[in-house]
This record gives sequence, C-alpha cells and structure tokens, in this order.
Amino acid sequence: MELELRHLRVLCALADAGSVGRAAAELGYTQPAVSTQLRRIERYFGEPLFERGPTGVRPTRYGVEVVAQARDVLTRAAAIGRRPADESPRRTLRVAATNSPMLAGTVAGLRARLPDVSLAVNSVYSSSRIVELLEAGTVDAAIAADYPGRELEHSDAVAHRGIVTEPTFVALPSSHPLRHRAQIALADLAEEAWFVTPDDGAGWPGVFYTACSAAGFTPVAVHEFLGDQLQLQGMIADGLGVSAVQPTLRPIPHVVIKPLIGTPLWCRYVLAWRREAVPAETAEALFQSAAAAYRELAAQSQHLRSWAARTWSVTGA
Repeated sequence: MELELRHLRVLCALADAGSVGRAAAELGYTQPAVSTQLRRIERYFGEPLFERGPTGVRPTRYGVEVVAQARDVLTRAAAIGRRPADESPRRTLRVAATNSPMLAGTVAGLRARLPDVSLAVNSVYSSSRIVELLEAGTVDAAIAADYPGRELEHSDAVAHRGIVTEPTFVALPSSHPLRHRAQIALADLAEEAWFVTPDDGAGWPGVFYTACSAAGFTPVAVHEFLGDQLQLQGMIADGLGVSAVQPTLRPIPHVVIKPLIGTPLWCRYVLAWRREAVPAETAEALFQSAAAAYRELAAQSQHLRSWAARTWSVTGA
C-alpha cells in the first residue's frame, strides 16, 4: 500500500472523534470500511497507531506523533496552488490563552481549517485580564477559564461559548499512602502541603479553599507556585507536596493522578471573542479546533477516561 492523503484524513478523523463509528460518520464511510483502512495503515507503519477500548479509540504514543505529522501534511497539501484573491496582507487573528494544554492542538487545528489566517498567540494567566484585553480590542479571541457559579462577566461586545467543563484531579507522589485508591477524599489530604497557583481573576484559588472548608479543613501549608508543569511534578515526585491539577495532565514517573471523591472542584474552559472582529465561521473554526484538541487530550488520559467510565456508566444500557 502507498500512503495517500485519504489515509491521513482517516487518522486525523479517528483522533478527533475518539471512535471508529463517529469518524466513519464524519468521513461519510461505513464503520467496517474505516476499521479496514486503519488496519492497512497500521500494517504500513508496522505498529499500532491507536489503542482500542470499550469507550473508543485513542492514539498510542507513536500514533500521536503520526497524527501530528499527518495534520501538518494535510495543511500543506490544502495550501498547494492557493493564490490570494487580492494583494491585501493575510488577516491576523490575535488569540490570548490561559494555562490550558489544549492550546497547541487548537492552534494546529485552526491552521488546518483556516490556512489563510495568520495567528498571533498571547499567553495570559489571568482570565479576568483576558476579558479586559478582549474588551479593549487588544485581542480578538481567547481561551479563558471560569468555575461553576463564578462565570466570567463581559459586555455585549464579547461573545462566549463553553468548550468543556472538566473535573479537577489531584497529583500525589507515587510513594503516597493513598496511591492505590481509585479515588481520594479531599479531607484525607488535610495534613498535606499543597502547591496552589495564584489568583486567576476568575475564582481560583477561592474555589479550592471553599472546597477544603466544606471538607472540614484548611490547608496546613501552601506553596504558591506558577511555573512549568514538569517542575511542579518534579517537586511532587520528591514528596514536597500535592496539587490540584487538570485531569488531562500526563504524569511523569513517581507521580500519580487521582480523581477526588464527589468531584468537589470543576473548571470550565471558554472560547470568547469580539463580535465585530471575528466572523461567525472563524469563531466556529476556533471552537471546533479547541473541542477536537480537548478530545485528543482526553483520549490520551487513562485516569480521566477511567473516571468518566465510572461516573457516566449506565447500568443495563
């Protein structure tokens, strides 16, 4: 078999959809046809690109690399022979983003969907600051975060759409006494030192302290930390503390990530944009890119998929 663009489209559709059936529907193929194509493609590469499971498919570590390269090839192929309709410069979309692992996938997806749009990305920690930048017209669109009951407020000049509301998990050293539990009660971590990121202008860390109070304790020691996730995990691995983390975080050796019993903490990621600066089709492309990026992250997170299977399984279905 010779590798063709249609094969790359199948790989990307599988990674975005997270299941053979949904990918087949998106491509207009039958499910058996997509399964057959995937087997042929994997024979071409000589090893599995996707792991099959009861909840769907997710890329293997090698598959993640191949899918990323496939997206790049498809983007380049789509641009072959394109000529601008006029001599005006490419439109630049100014995008701000808070601390979210979906940013890279969102950018890649938007480039594939809108190859004629140039992106200028600005990393901004505080979601309230992101709203200020949108209101001032300094940025055109953004990925921000808020929390149930503390939704971001903005004027009518700005529109928003929720991308995903995810549970907050906890990262522990792999030597922790609770490491073997499937879920951990927040109250069982009352005596731990916590790494806590600073005020994000949207409700954190207030929601964290509120959850701790509801669990009957106040953290005995807090390390305020805002930096590289690998550095944070390194300190957790060394036993210096625990931390609330995003459920899509990939743990390093000697770190385990666990859901919290009762899910006392949630975070919502929001796409926001200036109505006058971002056309409807561009906003839709941004949303679809962000949603696909999150699905891919979730597919690679075993602890998130296990939590979801337990939380949303339907007996007798």
